[in-house]
Amino acid sequence: MRQVLAMSAFIFSSAAGAAEPATHVFKADGKTLPYRLLKPADTEAGKKYPLVIFLHGAGERGVDNKKQLVWFWNDKKPSVMTRPEVAAAKAFVVVPQCPDGKKFVEVPWEKGSYKSPEISEPLKLTLALTDSLLKDLPIDADRVYIVGMSMGGYGALDAVQRRPELFAACVPICGAGDPSKAKDIAHVPVWAFHGDADGAVPVSGSRDIIDALKKAGAEPKYTEYPKVGHNSWSPAFEDKEFWNWIFAQKRKPKK
Repeated sequence: MRQVLAMSAFIFSSAAGAAEPATHVFKADGKTLPYRLLKPADTEAGKKYPLVIFLHGAGERGVDNKKQLVWFWNDKKPSVMTRPEVAAAKAFVVVPQCPDGKKFVEVPWEKGSYKSPEISEPLKLTLALTDSLLKDLPIDADRVYIVGMSMGGYGALDAVQRRPELFAACVPICGAGDPSKAKDIAHVPVWAFHGDADGAVPVSGSRDIIDALKKAGAEPKYTEYPKVGHNSWSPAFEDKEFWNWIFAQKRKPKK
């Protein structure tokens, strides 16, 4: 796959004291994927740093390279990407945008768990983008993390199930996966979140993958919020252990 990084960055100071993630477009085999990239404020020569991949939900799809930041970035107050834990880790953060009419995993969300279909174009491009960033930036290959919410929660699990050797941890929020693949990712730390009153993505999706991982010998974390609907990402992002747990994980070899 031929890969080209095309960039048109605009960066300005935010009220939160950080620079807005720069706009980029990844190109491969005639396909394009808009994305935003947050770089550490400063890095040291010879050192490598974590990479966090954020996969957004269905409502943030498009080609404007802006909507996908809705839940991750706010230029008026501290937000997910400006958390002190992210700054302390000096992490790179990438947020690709899935186009309208497509999904990170081409399955019906209302059914929860699924049997893996052919990889979707947006997810294929996201994985190719990740490979490219690993080559071009000082990223620690043992500390690549993927976090997804709703449609992106499906995508996060699907990415790990397709490339289990790539990721150090996976955080699917109100998502679902293919339980039959649990044995393939049992070595990857997973922390899933879901609201038990979710009317968009059934809570069974998270319960199924967690149960399958446990049966495969894994020790996943699972937080289920009582009387919480689809938006389980807001309380998840506010969990005081969220970032500490993520950045403590390092890639493990498959047993």
